[in-house]
Amino acid sequence: MDGSLAAPGTTTLGPPVLEVEDLRTVFLTDAGVVRAVDGVSFRVGAGETLGIVGESGSGKSVTALSLLRLLDEQARIVGGTIRFKGQDVLAMRPAELRAWRGDQAAMVFQDPMTGLNPVLRILRQVTEHIVSHGRMPPAAARQRGVDLLRRMGVATPERAAASYPHQFSGGMRQRVMLAIGVANDPALLIADEPTTALDVTIQAQILDLLRGLNEEFGTAIVLVSHDLGVIASVCRRVVVMYAGEAVEEAATADVLADPRHPYAWALVNAVPRLDAPIGAKLTSIEGMPPDPLHLPQGCRFEPRCPFRIGRCATEHPPMLEVAPGRRARCWVTADGRSLPRPTVPATPAAPEPREAMPPLLEARGLVKHFPLPRRSLFAASDKVHAVNGVDIALGHGESLGVVGESGCGKSTLARLLTRLHEPTAGSVTFEGQDITHASPAALRPLRPRLQMVFQDPYASLNPRMTVGDILAEPILAHGRAANRQAAMERVGALLATVGLKPGFASRYPHEFSGGQRQRVSIARALALDPAVVVADEPVSALDVNVQAQVLNLMQDLQQRLGLSYLFIAHDLAVVRAFCDRVAVMYLGRIVEEGSAAEIFAAPLHPYTVALTSAIPEPGRQRVVLGGEPPSTLRLPEGCAFRARCPVARPACAEPPPLREVAPGRRAACHFPGDFAPHPTPVRSASLEDHQRR
Repeated sequence: MDGSLAAPGTTTLGPPVLEVEDLRTVFLTDAGVVRAVDGVSFRVGAGETLGIVGESGSGKSVTALSLLRLLDEQARIVGGTIRFKGQDVLAMRPAELRAWRGDQAAMVFQDPMTGLNPVLRILRQVTEHIVSHGRMPPAAARQRGVDLLRRMGVATPERAAASYPHQFSGGMRQRVMLAIGVANDPALLIADEPTTALDVTIQAQILDLLRGLNEEFGTAIVLVSHDLGVIASVCRRVVVMYAGEAVEEAATADVLADPRHPYAWALVNAVPRLDAPIGAKLTSIEGMPPDPLHLPQGCRFEPRCPFRIGRCATEHPPMLEVAPGRRARCWVTADGRSLPRPTVPATPAAPEPREAMPPLLEARGLVKHFPLPRRSLFAASDKVHAVNGVDIALGHGESLGVVGESGCGKSTLARLLTRLHEPTAGSVTFEGQDITHASPAALRPLRPRLQMVFQDPYASLNPRMTVGDILAEPILAHGRAANRQAAMERVGALLATVGLKPGFASRYPHEFSGGQRQRVSIARALALDPAVVVADEPVSALDVNVQAQVLNLMQDLQQRLGLSYLFIAHDLAVVRAFCDRVAVMYLGRIVEEGSAAEIFAAPLHPYTVALTSAIPEPGRQRVVLGGEPPSTLRLPEGCAFRARCPVARPACAEPPPLREVAPGRRAACHFPGDFAPHPTPVRSASLEDHQRR
């Protein structure tokens, strides 16, 4: 495939920064040769941004790692060429590679915890590339490191610089990875899911940063992401990958408005819509990608394709020009035709009114402080004020979304409600039983009914156990199966439920992609038929099609089993699609709560207005908040948001209570609804344009 096609309105001067031709990467396994990347080609010029999207396991991350030759030992690049400014990357010697990586070309990895050294302080890791490549002396590099952390939105960067990676949240660790990646202003930046763990406001800042590098310094960017909103807001061109090969390449606006490959069509239409009815099922393509050890003879998407024709099963389609400036690997659209529009999901029936029942899970005045080590013998002891007086209630069969910036206390709240942390103050009640200070023995019988899906699936899965053993362990420990054979039958059903093959039970966690590991975590949470699932970013690592499958699955389980969900996410469109109610957190407190429909239609708190404005979409006008989030070490007096609030007034020197300001709506603001800008964005071909067609 010739990947030299440029997006309309763009010009590439001189040779491309990056040229990839017919790249082929394989994994040598005991079972055979896995063709992870199979003939991928593209070009990226100075000042261009190319997006790569695809399902987990499609080969997009292996493509990114191949570009910098960062593959594991069992992986081999067996064909193709990679050229950086005309230089053959595959011919570089180890010393040349070391000089090139981190200086002229850099990468931001998908999993920040495995990309950071756990025994080195943050500042050391940010500055080592600057010093080792001779960009600055150590003193100047340290100052630049602190400035980079501040630019990435890290609060109190001077103190954070002395911390270790495990002391940061997932979103904070990703910001550190971005600071490392851009430290030397590289000519080529490869970003593998750089905003996966970030809330929408920080995501918007990072996307602004990437656009700035792209436009001001001419940095060529290859952005790997499953979030089509992110791709749409940053990338001029996009390559869609499936089963190791590119299946469509075109200008991003063209793919979003009129996808010409059925897989791209499925991805575009699986994105949660902000204008869809609350509770409507998401469009998804069922099934799984083909086994890379036994790829089909014809089109690799044919078994899942709703538009397949006879020759799709027997003839493998090449990349064909289906319209000026765009190519697709599809027999159906080879003559230039467009794919039909999807069926609009039916509006869900109004839920039946629930009987007045006490909440299933409730917290009152919940507080959690984490003490920090003293800096010296006579220094005062500091503490992190993670959660600062939260009242929250989850009803039977209800989905409650919790949103807010990274570091606002969402994950800590989840661990308090599941009693993985013991509260500093306040109370937690589950099914009418006070579990605030319950002993491990008293909690053990309740654990099957109260399960959690963690944000980082790799850290929550035992690397020494197979997935089958991980899922069978709680089943056997709680007596849910008579013997191991019965437990393994249940394991196979659980894996199938979350879209994985039962045969994957013999694999270890490191043998899965990030999205597949998250599916294993969801299966483990469902293993004991819980009443409440506290889900901390359960779909953040999933591509949009699998995300739609998992969200539809969770909705089905809720309707069938009466499950209740406390759903933490940074993707506000997902929260709107999935949740009945939404609670917005800021600096350890809830600042607004109400129904999902009302929160997104007319937010009352200025912070909620800023959050909803940061949802990535081309042409969307964003409310940019001034200042930085206050430090959790010293809580501000009065309204915690007033230093960043566009409508702050003298009355905000007094802390506002969380009070009911309308039926079913609570807000912690002296002037709820006063800040309600109505931006008129510059219209462009966008994802939502297509969804409204």
